[in-house]
Amino acid sequence: MEKPLLGVGFGNTVVADRVVAILTPISSPMKRIKDQAKEDRRLIDVTHGRKTRAIIVTDSNHVILSAIQADTISARFEALIQNPGAPQEEE
Repeated sequence: MEKPLLGVGFGNTVVADRVVAILTPISSPMKRIKDQAKEDRRLIDVTHGRKTRAIIVTDSNHVILSAIQADTISARFEALIQNPGAPQEEE
């Protein structure tokens, strides 16, 4: 059985079933989540040196930083849930 993969930018994917939250990184609590994950070695940075535009939290408590807008990732996630077989567009 194949798991649907969510594109988070630059060819990187996350198993969609494991995503708990897609957040914007602009508030202090989100920065604390990122800092705590880095301290605990649960942070995965897939921004390729670009500005972080989305924070993805998984059910394993890992935190993934993406350079793709949170709205874009959310739209991809919703489309993937509604139609799991459809290909995703990559930015």
